[in-house]
Amino acid sequence: MVRPFVKMHGCGNDYIYFDCLREPLPNPEALSVRLSERHFGIGGDGIVLICPSHTADARMRMFNLDGSEGKMCGNAIRCVGKYLYESGAVPREEMSIETLSGIRRLHLATAGGEVSSVRVDMGRAELAAAHIPVDAAGFGVEPCEPVIGRPLQVGGREFAVTCVSMGNPHCVVFLEEDVDALDLARLGPLFEFHPLFPDRINTEFCNPLPGGEFKMRVWERGSGETLACGTGACASAVAACLTGRAEWGHDIKIRLRGGELTIHCTDEAVYMTGGATTVFKGEVEL
Repeated sequence: MVRPFVKMHGCGNDYIYFDCLREPLPNPEALSVRLSERHFGIGGDGIVLICPSHTADARMRMFNLDGSEGKMCGNAIRCVGKYLYESGAVPREEMSIETLSGIRRLHLATAGGEVSSVRVDMGRAELAAAHIPVDAAGFGVEPCEPVIGRPLQVGGREFAVTCVSMGNPHCVVFLEEDVDALDLARLGPLFEFHPLFPDRINTEFCNPLPGGEFKMRVWERGSGETLACGTGACASAVAACLTGRAEWGHDIKIRLRGGELTIHCTDEAVYMTGGATTVFKGEVEL
């Protein structure tokens, strides 16, 4: 069976997108592992299925490099919006996308029939330890309390961590040392599989920069280091506000290895704005 696909990326976070609005894709877990391989497959951080929805304009399913299904992906949802608009499936600049983390609403900036950037209402940040989830007792807090700047021993070193869920669980670490010098291949798995994170964790390592900006590297559960993570950028901005490094209600620029995202945090919701790019279209034998 031959299926068309579109390779797209948001800030270098690249996925292989399949239009499943009329025909489902069998066994996406195994396909993600096979097709995402960069030497013997198409290459990507995973695959994304664009499916019909009874409650929104479309439904997004995202699968990581290891075949596990993610509840939410901020960079991918912008690309889904771009695909739906430019293909004519949803010819509106306002649309809704169903995810495992709930329905997300998108506003598309367009010019000449193409999408240049997308603003996503990512919903409210979840801070209660039990709902992220993290082991509240291990951090010395109650299950209903947040984990903000709490010490965590990882790899023989103590880090101050702030935990946030943006549909996916995140652990944010602010460092004075240059994050580009970190041995993320060693540190990343130690965070991901730490016993205080029962569902594993995505970890963001951030440097504060002049002007209220931040440089970020990310280790994603199930995928390893990626060039960008939309929910991770949102979690980092929320953590920056919680720790006094940024202000609520102001735009916060997050510089990732693959590009930049603008995050706006309020008590009610977190808004993410960034680009979405089509790399190429093709067909693959499944």
